[in-house]
Amino acid sequence: MNFLVTLRAVYRWNLDPADRNAVLANVALRKESCDYRVIIELSCTLSPEELYAVKCAYQCRYKRSLEEDIASHTSSDLRNLLVGLVSIHRYQGNEVDLKLGKSECNVLRKAIEEKLYNHEDIIRIVTTRSKPQLMATLNSYKDEHGCNITKHLKDDSGNAYTETLRTTIRCISDPTKYFEKVVRNAIKKGGTNEDALTRVIVTRAEKDLKVIMEQYYKRNSVPLDQAVAKETSGHYKRFLLTLLGKEG
Repeated sequence: MNFLVTLRAVYRWNLDPADRNAVLANVALRKESCDYRVIIELSCTLSPEELYAVKCAYQCRYKRSLEEDIASHTSSDLRNLLVGLVSIHRYQGNEVDLKLGKSECNVLRKAIEEKLYNHEDIIRIVTTRSKPQLMATLNSYKDEHGCNITKHLKDDSGNAYTETLRTTIRCISDPTKYFEKVVRNAIKKGGTNEDALTRVIVTRAEKDLKVIMEQYYKRNSVPLDQAVAKETSGHYKRFLLTLLGKEG
């Protein structure tokens, strides 16, 4: 088992980033219980150009579009949210309309108060607004109501759509904290989730892995490399520690 886990990790590391993410997306969708976090991570942390490259790689490799496969593995509100996330080419500029942010904050709050978590305006705002504009809306929500919107969405916990919406908002709002939590949950007591641990370390190694490591230490008072070393073994352990900048 350790050999197969190591082989899979090294294989993914050696792929071109766009092709690697296409493979990760396909594997996530083919699981008996789809791992929607992979789709969220691609749509919320990649630039529009990087996401487009992933979609091209996906279509080249699997002869189907990413949107097509997401749609075939989901339904109803969850389908609308996830397909929307990967379909939109978000504006990348830093311009922010504070008036619009406050207005859409009120739209979100009204929908949540009425428990319309699947309201089309919620999906529209989360999937189409530029990240700076969306952050203005989320910050306005926190200022107006004294807490993050994700706390109010907890009122509908257990619902796959609402949980996915909350995860999406957390990933967009603070990717570093989001990935730290994914890693923390992957190596907590009770067994290591190699897929999640490998995915974060491999995909973030050339991006922001050092920042995630700093966040992990700040949150857990233990260096990430030490935590990984404790919960892994053999070649897999040595490979991950190498990516973490440590000797195995």
